Amino acid sequence: MGDLTGQVADPAPGREREPKQDRSRATRLRVLEAAVACLAEHGWSGSTVAVVCARAGVSRGAAQHHFPTREELFTAAIAHVADQWLTAVRERALALPREGPDRTYAVVDMLVAVHTGPLFRAALHLWTATTAEERLRPGVTALEARIGREAHRLAVDFLGADESRPGVRETVQATLDMARGLGLANLLSDDSARRARIVRQWAAMLEQALHG
Repeated sequence: MGDLTGQVADPAPGREREPKQDRSRATRLRVLEAAVACLAEHGWSGSTVAVVCARAGVSRGAAQHHFPTREELFTAAIAHVADQWLTAVRERALALPREGPDRTYAVVDMLVAVHTGPLFRAALHLWTATTAEERLRPGVTALEARIGREAHRLAVDFLGADESRPGVRETVQATLDMARGLGLANLLSDDSARRARIVRQWAAMLEQALHG
C-alpha cells in the first residue's frame, strides 16, 4: 500500500505544483489506507480519527473534508481495499493452472490466502463493531453483501462451476465459508500447517464434486 506514515512533501522549488484535484485524491487515498492499517492493527476502539490522521500525515480537517464522520471513513476504507482485493484476485487468477485438479487446488488456496490477510482482519474488526455501533450497521451490512456476491461470482468463474447442477451453488458457497473460517482460526495463532492440509483435502473433494 506504500508508505502510510510519511508527511506530504511540498513540491521542490521550480517544479510545477500538482493540481489541487490530484492532491485531494492523494490525501483521500492516504487516509483510506491509514484507516485500514489502523483497523487491522488496533481494532475499532483504538482506531480513532486522530490516530488515522497521525498515521496518514494529514490534518483532521483534511480527513473530515473527505469523510465527515468516523463511520463514513472506516466503511469507505474497507470498500476501497475490497475493490483493490477484487482487482488483485482477478490479476492473480491469470496465472492459475488452466484446468484440472491443479487449478481447483490453486483457486482454493488463493481464496484462503485472501481470507488470512490484513483486509480480512480489518473487515472483521469493522463487522464486530457493527454489533455495538448502530450507525455503522447499514453501510457495513450493504458492503459485506456486495463483497460476498462478488466473491461468489469470481469463485464460480475460477472453478468453472456449473451452478445449474444440484448442490453446486451450495458447494461453492461452502468453499468461501470454509475460507472465512480458516481466516478466523488464524487470528490468534499461526495456523498455516493445519490450514495447508485442510486446503489440499478440500480441493480434492471440491474437484470431485464439481468435475468428477
